[in-house]
Order: sequence, then C-alpha cells, then structure tokens
Amino acid sequence: MSSIRHSVCKWCYPKIPLADLARAGAKFGLQSIELLGPKEWPVVKEFGLTCAISNGPSTIPDGFNRRENHAKLIPAFHERIRECEEAGIPNVICFSGNRRGQSDEEGLEICAEGIKQIVAEAEKRRVTVCMELLNSRVNHKDYQCDRTPWGVELCKRVGSERFKLLYDIYHMQIMEGDVIRTIQTHHTYFGHYHTGGNPGRNEIDETQELYYPAIMRAIKETGYAGFVGQEFIPKRDPLTSLEEAIKLCAV
Repeated sequence: MSSIRHSVCKWCYPKIPLADLARAGAKFGLQSIELLGPKEWPVVKEFGLTCAISNGPSTIPDGFNRRENHAKLIPAFHERIRECEEAGIPNVICFSGNRRGQSDEEGLEICAEGIKQIVAEAEKRRVTVCMELLNSRVNHKDYQCDRTPWGVELCKRVGSERFKLLYDIYHMQIMEGDVIRTIQTHHTYFGHYHTGGNPGRNEIDETQELYYPAIMRAIKETGYAGFVGQEFIPKRDPLTSLEEAIKLCAV
C-alpha cells in the first residue's frame, strides 16, 4: 500500500466544481484538495478529504521580502494560522515576492525578519508555514525564492521547525534539475511537495522528462509523512489524468 498521501491543487481544474472534484477524487485515493481558503474547507470535508496546505495572505510578487508588506502580512498570517489550527489544516503557503532589483542577501534578511514574527504563532498552533520555490525562468519572472540553496538558507535563519519550503518539483527541474539528490540532501527543510510535468506543466507521464515513480520513492525513503500535491494542468480528460497520476505516485 502506498505511503504517499495524495493531494491536488484545485486551480488546475477550473471547470470542475470543488464538490465534484472531491467526490470523484475520493473514489480513486485522493485525500486532499489544496490551496483552498477557509470557506472551502468544509466542502472537501464532506467527502472525507482535507486541505493539505491552505492558501495564504501573501501573493507571488508581493511577499515577505519587502518590509512595507510586513504590517499587513504578519497579522493576516496570525489569523490564517489560527484558522488552520481550528480546522485541522497542517500547512499554509507563503511567498518571498519578486526581487525588483533587490539583492538575494537583502531579501534573505528581510524575509527572515518578517517570518520570525509569525513562527511563534505557528509553533503554538502546530501549523507549518511553507514558502514555495518557484522558477523565475519560465513562469514567475523575477521571483526571489527560485533556488533551493536560497530557501534552505532562509530556513536556517528563521530557525523554526514550523517554517519550511514547498519543494515544487516542476519549478526546480527548470531552475536546477538534480531533483532526487536535492530531496535526499535537503528534505528536512521541505514541508510539502508539488508535481508537474516538464516541459509544459502537463501530465506527469511518459510525455515529459521527469520520472515520478523514482522521485516518489526518494521522497518516501526520507521518511516524509506529509502530502504530495498534484499540480499539473491536464491536456486530456482531467479526472482520468488525475487518477493516473495518483496511481503513478502510489509507491
């Protein structure tokens, strides 16, 4: 039996109502639909599913790397963390923001400064804040948290088990490659994983360059007990593609 806990990002299925996605997914092993807000959590709960990682108050271009954002983000994250605890949601996503000419060192300093002001609440509530690693080459030009070493250094500076990285396999294949070795080396800093085929972010099958069964086995061998979120954009029948992806990752 697979020890991988299966989740999916709702935004990849815009034409399927949330309840319909939950109903169908529950039949073929889906355990979570993620990147939802508090009003959506009860919908998936009706079908025995959870939300592996909540959406959060920060946006991809405007995150923790600007001090002017902290006054808004810090209380908003405190509130979302409390909501997650009350609903049993284990993680909440956050973003670094775009560089806009800022050096990586300054970005690290300012991100750490802001995130340190929310981790005490996260520790108290047992909710993990996860900053997503995104590629700045194809999809998110100028995004700062675009390489694993930068994200790992930020985790070290924050110094809390309740701040980790969302390791997006698709994005980091574009930026770095060497996915399995990165997972083996840095898995203690990874709080959540996302999939996606490359090139194109489509089905995670033989049409693309990543071999997901081996990647899932590498994740499993680290002792990871969290969720893996499918975040590909299906080109074929979406529910068929999702069911096939879950089977592929059931190692």
